Amino acid sequence: RLNTLIIFNVRRKMKKIFFTVLGIMASCLFLMQDVMAAKGIYVPLFTYRTGPFAGSGIPNANGMHDYLMMLNERDGGVGGVPLIIEECETGYNTKKGVECYEKVKSKNPVVINPYSTGITLQLLPKAPVDKIPIHSMGYGLSAAADGSVFPWAFNYPSTYWNQASAIIKYIGYQEGGMNNLKGKKIGFIFLESGYGREPIPLLEELSKELGYKMFTIPVAFKESQNQSSHWLKVRKEKPDWMIMWGWGVMNPTAIKEATRIKFNMEKFVGVWWAGGEDDARPAGKAARGYKAANFHGLGTNYPAVQDILNLVVDKGKSQVKDRSRVGENFYMRGVFNSVLIAEAIRTAQGKYGKRVINGEEMRWGMENMNLTSERLAEIGLPGFTNPISVSCEDHANNGPIYIQQWNGSSWERVSGWISSMDRVRPMLENAAAQYKAKNNLSDRTIPCS
Repeated sequence: RLNTLIIFNVRRKMKKIFFTVLGIMASCLFLMQDVMAAKGIYVPLFTYRTGPFAGSGIPNANGMHDYLMMLNERDGGVGGVPLIIEECETGYNTKKGVECYEKVKSKNPVVINPYSTGITLQLLPKAPVDKIPIHSMGYGLSAAADGSVFPWAFNYPSTYWNQASAIIKYIGYQEGGMNNLKGKKIGFIFLESGYGREPIPLLEELSKELGYKMFTIPVAFKESQNQSSHWLKVRKEKPDWMIMWGWGVMNPTAIKEATRIKFNMEKFVGVWWAGGEDDARPAGKAARGYKAANFHGLGTNYPAVQDILNLVVDKGKSQVKDRSRVGENFYMRGVFNSVLIAEAIRTAQGKYGKRVINGEEMRWGMENMNLTSERLAEIGLPGFTNPISVSCEDHANNGPIYIQQWNGSSWERVSGWISSMDRVRPMLENAAAQYKAKNNLSDRTIPCS
């Protein structure tokens, strides 16, 4: 009986100690989060350095990280407040992306960059609940451009629909005028996913208005590296132009197949995610003439990029393994993403003070950001992109694109800025209204300012 009493008391004390330790750990966790918030502005980066899209994801991740790190090294962060940079690996997998979100949302992130249309679609309903803005730079749901329906989502500098209409305009120019599109045949080959299907409604609507014929060729992910049958269909259809909405290993495979059937590469245009050096490089000289959309500059001939090289890459504070890859398209895409993050933080600090800001304050900064040509020059990126002005109603900026062309070894710019068609904005607003009705969204409760 004595032994039983002793064992009972020991167990009771152990249980008490366990819950005490558990309480201390929980308190430490909250304390750590408070300390993190006090130390700096928390910017999580959803990246995919692994998985089937790593070839494109790695340079994007490097560019995003290195620009923010450069600001820490050169300026002490933004407004003198350090940036806390933390990557969360998604493998470009929607489930993992949502897990990343749940992991970081308690750490007071100022913004979420899903870097995947699939992840973005899953997070859109969560943003207004958790009061964390989502920035899907040039991807995601095009209808999110309507800030009256999506006050917590931003997709500037442009949307897929804006881009698709600008590509059609470019094709029209090359044919001698938009009226000459009538009767032309345009093929659309795309990765079978929410991302790949996103511009189809817009392209189909434009085909009715402009009179071109359109056919689609979906490429399942498992077929990404085996597209011979898809391009046999292209050869059979004999289109005047091909548009590609691909990503990752699909792109170089498609370009190789296009050269194999001797398609006119001058009339093959890719989405801005199909314009990486590693998309065209594997086909070598045969890919000469292939084109892709873009919305920012390339190369290292910018003071800010030189600062990245000197303060981050050369100091071993980057994951870049080959210094010569700095300045390539997808690296610069990541840089641009972080430029927009930093400028939105700076805008918010202009209203709320040069301190650590929260998600609600960042949302205001994103909605009131005005990235002028003068400001681009001031931050060391003169002429890097077209000016960006965001508003309460317009979260996409409806930015223009330009067309770049592969010369056999690198990209060359072959057009000026091409704006989207005027008819796109009403279509975006209509799509936003349909999304609102389908998902029973309430009216915008955040006043425009």
